[in-house]
Amino acid sequence: MKKFLKKIICFSLISFYFLQIEKVQAIVPYYYFPTTKHLQKQSLNIGKNAYQLLYFGQYEDSLNLAKLAIKINAKDEKLWLILAESQIANKKYKNALNSLNKAEQINSNISEIYFAKSNIYLKISQQSKAKRSLEKGIKIEPNNHKAIFQLGNILLMEKNYLEAIKFFDKSIKIKPDFWQAINNKGLAYFEKSNINLSIKLFKSAISFQENAEPLLGLASCMRINDTKLAIQLAKKALAKDPKYVNYDYRKEQLWGEKLQASTEILLQNEQLKKDVILAKSKIIESS
Repeated sequence: MKKFLKKIICFSLISFYFLQIEKVQAIVPYYYFPTTKHLQKQSLNIGKNAYQLLYFGQYEDSLNLAKLAIKINAKDEKLWLILAESQIANKKYKNALNSLNKAEQINSNISEIYFAKSNIYLKISQQSKAKRSLEKGIKIEPNNHKAIFQLGNILLMEKNYLEAIKFFDKSIKIKPDFWQAINNKGLAYFEKSNINLSIKLFKSAISFQENAEPLLGLASCMRINDTKLAIQLAKKALAKDPKYVNYDYRKEQLWGEKLQASTEILLQNEQLKKDVILAKSKIIESS
């Protein structure tokens, strides 16, 4: 009997012990500690959302989200690149360069880092640094036709026309229908006074894309020998993109002094007076 009583008491004490544990567990709050892998996944999702906001023009919101993503995970170069893009959109160029340097420290073999740096250096008028950054990026990604084209553009700014043409040729070899490079070859040859070759190049660019720039470029080439065609082309160009009526805008598009002079003479033609006035009024309305 004593043994039996002992067993009952012992069983009761054990039962009481486990019941007490269950009660304690019921009142102690449960905390979930996310794993590193989970945090990384969340930071990438936030980074993607930041990039989407950037695409839709919500620059400030994009920047805030990109900063949050970096706070969660500062070891992912992709997030630093997204942050840099958001900073560029918000004109925080110094901060963007710092972010790109962080990305480079993590992984120096990403061409986009150097292309983004080049973009910033061009915005702050540091062409030599822009050129060096592009060259680094192209070493990593030698068939990037856009980067090669941009390097040609820097040489065009420097009035190094023959070297610029070489890079435009490289870009076109990779992508034969890249009308922008064909067009800019036309710009370069005009400054070299090779008007006939400029005409061929502008016509070729138009065959791929009937854009205002090669249309007006071709009009300026035809101004002396075929005034009627030049006026038709200029009318079409200004209707497509009124901004090309503006000297400073054309300068931003890397038009050289000779082509600018020819275009200014063309736009003073009496038959284009209404078109010029209309183009200027559209620019004012959109500003």
